[in-house]
Amino acid sequence: MPQVKPAENKKVEITLTDQNGVVFTALINAKSWRKAEADAANFSEWGGAVSGKLGQRTADGFEVVEAGVRIFEKKSKEPAAEAVSTS
Repeated sequence: MPQVKPAENKKVEITLTDQNGVVFTALINAKSWRKAEADAANFSEWGGAVSGKLGQRTADGFEVVEAGVRIFEKKSKEPAAEAVSTS
């Protein structure tokens, strides 16, 4: 989980960096963030997504406006069974 900083109006600020080094900053409702942390703690393997509108350009990236966060459980894939040939 990314580190958060407290922000105004019962929100927290998260910062995410993509593979190209572009930094995205989002303000998330603190209650939603606590729920996301609890969900991540309950799943053995998990993934997450931050959604919202692309906002103002910043010095090293962009703001994400009206951001939300979602945590989901990753299901482990079972190895595919080998085909048995009957000749």
